[in-house]
Amino acid sequence: MDAFPALIAAGATAVCCLVCAIWAFRPPSPNKHQSALTPTCCSCRDKATAASANGEMAIGGDEMNKTPAPAPAATGASMMEQLVPEITTHALSYLDCTSLCHLSMTNSAMRRAANDDGAWKALYHKDFTVEQGNITPPNGWKAYYAATKAIMNVNAEFYNIIREGSLPAMSHFWLNADYVKCINASGELFTGYNAVMNSWALLFNWGQDGGQGTDFQLRDVRARVLSDVAWVNMKVHVDGEPGPLHATNVYEFRNDRWYMVHHHSSVMVDPAPHNLFG
Repeated sequence: MDAFPALIAAGATAVCCLVCAIWAFRPPSPNKHQSALTPTCCSCRDKATAASANGEMAIGGDEMNKTPAPAPAATGASMMEQLVPEITTHALSYLDCTSLCHLSMTNSAMRRAANDDGAWKALYHKDFTVEQGNITPPNGWKAYYAATKAIMNVNAEFYNIIREGSLPAMSHFWLNADYVKCINASGELFTGYNAVMNSWALLFNWGQDGGQGTDFQLRDVRARVLSDVAWVNMKVHVDGEPGPLHATNVYEFRNDRWYMVHHHSSVMVDPAPHNLFG
């Protein structure tokens, strides 16, 4: 009987030792700080490693999930594009026709600015005249500028033909019609295509050195262009003459080109020194 209590005491001691051994060797349970800071999968480990490599420090769950502040959006517009329309139009008025056309091919914003009607109106007044500031061209000022420039080039070609004294070029320049008219500085009127060509033949043959034309300068050239009719007024300063001539040329648009249908030149009269009707 004395051995039985000793046996019970030994068994209780063995059970206690077993429980203590199990408690000591249990797997560690994750705490809340460890779960927040220690990645538990490959993807999270990779992200944490990348953040450390970039010099970032994760202090807690809020810091890791914090979204960086968005950068201010860039407009991408140049200084020229950010100007108000009035300033842009004034700036473009300093460009010539060719530069304005080149500017319109840079981007869409510059194309809108370079095609602005106000810019081409300002360019028209700078290159040609301000006399037509109150008109409204049906196709806009850009088209009107192009039409005016074309008729000015045609008008310059007419006087180059006179300088050269070329009758074939002059015959091709005029419209072959019975209503064309030519009034030279002598005051004589020629009506009809054949009569007009004969008048130019006489003028070229009368020129110096057997047909060499006379040199002169054109000044105060003003043009007005409609759909198929245009007229040009100017002063013609002929070398060797005491004063300039008044000249008016009228053109018609036929078969995709301009033809002359009327030419009138006359000697300018000196202004009267006093009022003749006073």
